[in-house]
Amino acid sequence: MTEYAIRLKDITKSYNMYAKPSDRFREALNPFKKSYHDVFYALKNVNVEIKKGEMIGFVGENGSGKSTMLKIITGVLTPTSGTMEIEGKISALLELGSGFNPEYSGYENIYLNGMVLGFSREEVDEMVDDIIEFADIGDHIYQPVKTYSSGMFVRLAFAVAINVNPDILIVDEALAVGDLEFQLKCMEKFTEIKNSGKTILFVSHDISSIRRFCDRSYWLKNGEVVEYGDTMEVTTNYENFLKKKSVKTVDRNKNQVERFAAPDIVDVTKAELLDKNKNPVDMLEQGEKLYVKVTYEVKDDTIKNPVLGIALRTVDNFYVCGLNTLLDGIKIPWKKGENIFYLEYEKLGLLAGEYYFDVAVFEENATVPLVYKTKYMNLFVSGSYIGEGIVVLDHKWEERTHSNEI
Repeated sequence: MTEYAIRLKDITKSYNMYAKPSDRFREALNPFKKSYHDVFYALKNVNVEIKKGEMIGFVGENGSGKSTMLKIITGVLTPTSGTMEIEGKISALLELGSGFNPEYSGYENIYLNGMVLGFSREEVDEMVDDIIEFADIGDHIYQPVKTYSSGMFVRLAFAVAINVNPDILIVDEALAVGDLEFQLKCMEKFTEIKNSGKTILFVSHDISSIRRFCDRSYWLKNGEVVEYGDTMEVTTNYENFLKKKSVKTVDRNKNQVERFAAPDIVDVTKAELLDKNKNPVDMLEQGEKLYVKVTYEVKDDTIKNPVLGIALRTVDNFYVCGLNTLLDGIKIPWKKGENIFYLEYEKLGLLAGEYYFDVAVFEENATVPLVYKTKYMNLFVSGSYIGEGIVVLDHKWEERTHSNEI
């Protein structure tokens, strides 16, 4: 018996990339001559050691190699080179619905997954009631999985993954699909599993959750381990890296979605996030002042009492706060040509993480959008306060020595 649940040594996963299909054929005909491919490294000489009973976090941008590494650990992928030692039974929640037969009912898929994990039918019989209760999808459990919503899918998949009593549980960002109530339920289960001495690997873009649960973390970039150690230190350095990339200005038009547009009436031409000194910013400390500067061009100045709205969402698309000038009794300038208006957040009481802003202009009752742009700006909030939920409300604690004091 070893103290380690997982040990990866010099794990590399590479793929041959061909410019066109004929290059693959030409190379096959001449295996000892000129090569016609480039090598892409999804992972390169990765070393990981995870002790039994630890909950380890993994952070990194999309494409950094996190999911590839987890698939190698679970046996879904085979490494190109390197060695691996795994001790214990693994249960993994990777891609949504992986391992489920869409034609089978949820009930049948419970047995299918249990047997794939090595359990007998009798053993699954003992687990099935707990799985159904945790999934909490009602009579849908007896319907084909192909009829499930993404939320129902993740409920069932997570219920199976955590109720088969694994030695190692792997979760890769799947909780982002579930509703807030289910996410909280899962977080409670994480705590229970962690306290029972099981090993958990947790991949998430939600930095606050990584900090809350994980004592140590790995940061992956371009298929390599950039940093490993104390979670607070690793995630802070990762956030600082994201700040330097100035993601707000990179590929905005690619990421932005314009859900509604009336260009003959108005268009939002620019929106910026500014710090307390009115300097552009894409990362802010908890509790600092934030301005949102919106520039919009009016083509039709006959619209009566238009409304400007700004919505704040998490990276998982959870609606944090929506403000508009109608609710606050504010009139915005509406003259032909360019107009500028500011929204000020006196103290940004958000937990650390990534957030998006939507910007919209509505007709006077704020129900008909003239222009609505989602994910128009990104903001990374950093800070050492690790709380639960999304916001940090102004508060203070104090001792009362007499029961009649107010």
